Amino acid sequence: MTTPDMRARRALGACAALMVGALTLTACGGSANADNAKGGKDSRTKTSTARITISAKDGSTDASINATGVKVSDGKLTEVKMTVAGAGTAVAGEISADGTSWKPDRQLERGTKYEISATAKDVNNHVAAANSIFTTVTSANSFIGTYAPDNGSTVGVGMPVSFTFDKAITNKKAVQSHITVTSSSGQQVVGHWFGTRRLDFRPEEYWKAGSKVTMKIDLDGVQGTNGVHGVQKKTVTFTVGRSQVSTVDVDTQTMTVVRDGKTLRTVPISAGSPQHTTYNGQMVISEKFVQTRMNSQTVGLGGEYDIPDVPHAMRLTTSGTFIHGNYWYNKGNPPFGRQGTSHGCVGLADVQGAQGDTSAKWFYDNTLIGDIVIVKNSPDKTVSPDNGLNGWNVPWSEWTSGSAL
Repeated sequence: MTTPDMRARRALGACAALMVGALTLTACGGSANADNAKGGKDSRTKTSTARITISAKDGSTDASINATGVKVSDGKLTEVKMTVAGAGTAVAGEISADGTSWKPDRQLERGTKYEISATAKDVNNHVAAANSIFTTVTSANSFIGTYAPDNGSTVGVGMPVSFTFDKAITNKKAVQSHITVTSSSGQQVVGHWFGTRRLDFRPEEYWKAGSKVTMKIDLDGVQGTNGVHGVQKKTVTFTVGRSQVSTVDVDTQTMTVVRDGKTLRTVPISAGSPQHTTYNGQMVISEKFVQTRMNSQTVGLGGEYDIPDVPHAMRLTTSGTFIHGNYWYNKGNPPFGRQGTSHGCVGLADVQGAQGDTSAKWFYDNTLIGDIVIVKNSPDKTVSPDNGLNGWNVPWSEWTSGSAL
């Protein structure tokens, strides 16, 4: 039997159920406003189909300094702002012509906190937004390789591609496999490790004159050692110029300069003295200075010399061997070409101030970084291949066995 109290309770239960349903609908479908209550146009928020992806995840602490950017699918970017977090300094960038991507216009700094905010619209002009605050990989957790030669340079036929890493590399195979060096000459190019921080590339014989060499560096994210990853990603190209090989004969105290198979000039030199002999071997000119200071204490000697203005100096080894102009030689010495008097360098006749028509100036003006200087008939040993860019002194079989691949 149904009583009036029971009917009242059922009515209250039905009302409660309707109210719960209304609340649920509001929560899932967006807010209702006064127009909806009056039967007007539905103005609930529309969900955009545009999907924004920021490559650096929010809260990440190892973001790439090269690949960080923004992309959108099913829509077009309308605005992207990137700043150094905290400082508010803007990082300039550009939205692509088709509106689907954005990237900063420069490489980011390591160990720096950034913020990106991006908005986009889909085909119906519905707006989507995304934000990310992240920190780029730190110097402690990343490695960089300084390399030679420079992009766009023209070098001699002896110039190797040489990387020096700022941290010891234990995962040599992974690192070497992400650096490729190719030549338009078709020569096979192989890498060789000197220890854990240096990796050089060269062909079996000198580069072919006039060839173009391309080095692709794809180290971004590559693990070099435990917890340490690379950050570099770029392509470097350089041109090999004419072939020039100069041979220093210590017996005759002369240097013969041969370009493209033809002798240009033979000039008198002064090699190392009997007490300070000059290295034998194939050496690559790695630096050139119109004038430079040379101090014996910087190369492990005493106070034998300190010359502030050595003219036309061209470096042959890291340890301090140069071929350079010598304006002080004739003070008590016989003419050039008679005897070796240096502390291991190869001297050429010159004048103070690096001016005048001298053998040293002629050779300097006709020399490229990467040209070869061969020293023979010296009583000294052959130069170590890692003392400068002098890997040509390593036999090819030994060179290839030093590759990690």
